[in-house]
Amino acid sequence: MHSPDQQITVTGAILAGGRGTRMGGRDKGLIPLGSGYMVESVIARLRPQVTELLLNANRNEPVYADLGVPVVADGVGDFAGPLAGLAACLRASRQPWVLTCPCDTPLLPMDLASRLIQAVRTGDAALSVAHDGDRLQPLFALVPVHLAADLETSLMQGEYRAGRWFQRQGAAIADFSDCPQAFLNINTPADQVAALRHLDSKRASRP
Repeated sequence: MHSPDQQITVTGAILAGGRGTRMGGRDKGLIPLGSGYMVESVIARLRPQVTELLLNANRNEPVYADLGVPVVADGVGDFAGPLAGLAACLRASRQPWVLTCPCDTPLLPMDLASRLIQAVRTGDAALSVAHDGDRLQPLFALVPVHLAADLETSLMQGEYRAGRWFQRQGAAIADFSDCPQAFLNINTPADQVAALRHLDSKRASRP
C-alpha cells in the first residue's frame, strides 16, 4: 500500500479539547510546566517531526492561538472526547496524514512520527497506533484524512472509544516498549512534579 520511498507528509494534531476532569476541571494544556505551559513542551517536541501543526481545543482558544498554532474546535458533541478532536483535525488538515498526541504528554517520543510511519509501511496498513509494551496508546496515532467520514459516522452512532475504532480499522502497531516513560500523561499534581523532574534531568544532561 505504501512503498518505502513514498513521502508521507503529516499534520501534527495536539489534542487539548478535554474537560480535565481528573485535574479538577483545569485545562491541562495550560497547566504550568517549567517556564511555560505544558502544551508548549508538547509543541516543542512534536513540531520538528511534522509538516505543520494543529491544536484541538474547546475552551481558552485565544490563549492557545497565541502560541502560534492554528486552533480547531470539535465539530460534534459537547466535550465528546479525543475521537471528536481527531475528526476535527482530519477535516482541517492540509496534509494527507494526521498524527495525534495529547496535550498532557510533555515527554512524548522525539521519533514518534518516524516509528508510526514505519509501522504503516511495514504493516501495509491504513493507519498505525503506538504501543508502550504494556498497553495500547490510542491517542498517539497516524491516521489518513480519508478516514474522516468513517470516523464521523462512528461518532454520530455514539462510538467514542478510540481503541475500538482503531482496532476496527486494522491499525498497525508501532512498538515503543523501549521508552514507556515517554507516554507519561499528567493527571495529578504528582505527575506534574515527575514530568518536571524528568525534563530538568534531560536539560542537565545536554552538553
